[in-house]
Amino acid sequence: MRRRLAAVVLVLEALVVFFAVLVAKDLSDLSTGQLTLLGGGLCLACLLLCGFLRYSWAYVVGSVLQVVVVLSGLVVPIMWFVGLMFAAMWFGFLVLAAHMERNIAKIQAARAATPPPAR
Repeated sequence: MRRRLAAVVLVLEALVVFFAVLVAKDLSDLSTGQLTLLGGGLCLACLLLCGFLRYSWAYVVGSVLQVVVVLSGLVVPIMWFVGLMFAAMWFGFLVLAAHMERNIAKIQAARAATPPPAR
């Protein structure tokens, strides 16, 4: 469950960053090449990270990525809000998934401890 929720956030975040780059070229002092490099790299990092979510280190990298997206507000001011929204989803989903996994483990343990019904 954790991997699915994290992947959803990262894919949506990649799309938003892509569109933010299109907006930033008109609002930023950076050149189009610099924006494309930075935004494209951030987009690519979000999408590539989806493939590595089976490893625990990927969630740490994803958390760092959330900070980078929030800091992209230095280039496009609306990204302060958008980045904080995605960071809240990222950390909220991680907490929610951990809670769900604990509950599933409890249910599975209770089912294993219950004797089969008599026939």
